[in-house]
Amino acid sequence: MTQSVRVKNMQAPLILASASARRHAILESLGVACEIIVPVVEEKEYLEDPTRTAVENCLRKNEWGRSRKPGCFVLAADTVIDLDGRVISKPRSLEEARHFFRMFSGRSHQVVTAVAFSRPQLAPETRVGRSTVLFKVVAEDVLDQYFKLVDPLDKAGGYDINDHGELIIESLVGSRTNVMGLPAEIIMEWIAPAEKGNGCLWGQT
Repeated sequence: MTQSVRVKNMQAPLILASASARRHAILESLGVACEIIVPVVEEKEYLEDPTRTAVENCLRKNEWGRSRKPGCFVLAADTVIDLDGRVISKPRSLEEARHFFRMFSGRSHQVVTAVAFSRPQLAPETRVGRSTVLFKVVAEDVLDQYFKLVDPLDKAGGYDINDHGELIIESLVGSRTNVMGLPAEIIMEWIAPAEKGNGCLWGQT
């Protein structure tokens, strides 16, 4: 599956190795041109090491993209939840999503997003973003309402902060786009040289 995004003044091809529409939207909001490919990789899960889980999986996605687009910049990311040092990933069923929300209810957890960026013929750089999310005390009728509105199965922890997040989230400390799956602040650090006149890493509007 490939989808092209046309942006003016594209100077070098960037591949976004991700099926996530949210990551695509974040790049688009930054004016970054990209081509989307969906990586097919076996994702690892280290139950007591959320950071290792996210970093290894984003590197696997990046490697998959580089092997198919060797002359391109490749960007990949992976997001997991860190709840008391344990990994919470995407729920496999609606009932598991409910179980996650019951664990989150009235408590804070961290959202960990690892990002891997590679230039042609060079090894990838990795960075990790962390944000803290405090859940409201979530009653069962609110869970019913939320899951009627939101499909939890393609999201780390089963929720999207931008999709009826007001029903379940009390507060956020840190990057909102990190919670969405791609920390814009990290991406901007990589494209900042263009703003300083030092050349463009990839296409921008």
